[in-house]
Amino acid sequence: MDYVFDPAPQASVAVAGSTDRLPVRRIFCVGRNYAAHVREMGKDPDRDPPFFFTKHAGAVVDTGQTVAYPPETADLHHEAELVVAIGTGGRDIAEADSLSHVWGYAVGNDLTRRDLQAVAKQQGRPWDWAKDFDQSAVIGPVHPVHEVGHPDKGRISLTVNGAPRQSGDLTEMIWTVPEIISILSQSMKLVPGDLIMTGTPAGVGALEPGDTCEVEIEGLGRIETLIGPRG
Repeated sequence: MDYVFDPAPQASVAVAGSTDRLPVRRIFCVGRNYAAHVREMGKDPDRDPPFFFTKHAGAVVDTGQTVAYPPETADLHHEAELVVAIGTGGRDIAEADSLSHVWGYAVGNDLTRRDLQAVAKQQGRPWDWAKDFDQSAVIGPVHPVHEVGHPDKGRISLTVNGAPRQSGDLTEMIWTVPEIISILSQSMKLVPGDLIMTGTPAGVGALEPGDTCEVEIEGLGRIETLIGPRG
């Protein structure tokens, strides 16, 4: 079979301690998964079923890269997140079996055009334009489970130009990783290469061209992103 034009290159993220790359198929993101962040966004935290939004695989960008300030926004925000990489697919995965489907974990930054998100909320529209844009998913090297286990506690933090912005603990997630995987798999079949960004703690804020943004999760290291000129 011939293609009418060359397919896009396979999106991928780095693997910690290796020259290998982990191929990315889809990126699922959990909305409002830390109570303090829910409150700062003007909502009340609850245990209603979690909701998800997505980013396309091509949105991934490695640590250490410069990300152009995106168009159509005047309010680009950072969001520090734990990222889960699925290594074994499945549908209707039992919560008790969820962690056996995880290949590894990484540090992530869910870049968000907050002003576009606010408009979408007001108009009852999807968040896609606010969340899914070029270079909007900064994801560091994935650490294999056999090296780091399954992080369920530990500090998650973010600084901008060295100044603290976000600080929390993985224990503060409203929905745990096993619960997220199980619930998501009830809606669609998960496959190897799916990534899940698990939500952000309080303290989200604006980034400007020239800023250096660093995210760190205890046991998983740190990633760094320089915000470039407006694209």
